[in-house]
Amino acid sequence: MGLFSFIKDAGAKIFGGKTSAEEAAEAAADKVAAVKAANLEAAAGLKETINDLDLKVENLDIAIAGDTATIRGKALNQSTKEKVVLVVGNSAGIAVVDDLMEVEITEPEARFHTVVSGDSLSKIAKKFYGNAMKYPEIFEANKPMLTDPDKIYPGQVLRIPHIEE
Repeated sequence: MGLFSFIKDAGAKIFGGKTSAEEAAEAAADKVAAVKAANLEAAAGLKETINDLDLKVENLDIAIAGDTATIRGKALNQSTKEKVVLVVGNSAGIAVVDDLMEVEITEPEARFHTVVSGDSLSKIAKKFYGNAMKYPEIFEANKPMLTDPDKIYPGQVLRIPHIEE
């Protein structure tokens, strides 16, 4: 008779196995579940870091989807809220932070600055305040995330607080 060609995934499953389409669907579902589990683990790690830094936020909730983190909760003040945003946003894999937090005590919002190669806190202070010697204001505004005024890196986002002249 000779050879006959068939579509191997189109017939009855007499061997008890799965078609390649079913296997692909299962693999996709497994991947989605793995990504969801990784996002939950990353969010839990961020919440732990925020707690370890003693940043107080009532009912803190962080949800991660892709490269976006959504933060909810009630921070004591604007400074705490901005520090939480920075902790989350300065984490690998996060490109966007959707800040849905509330604040108990309102205060002026800080500006943000993304560090570039060659930046120093004094250079940033000169740019924003006109005085390089005001760099301790920026350092203090970014504690406890910053532990040394000389340890900033390109791509890092810093709080530049409003200061009275």
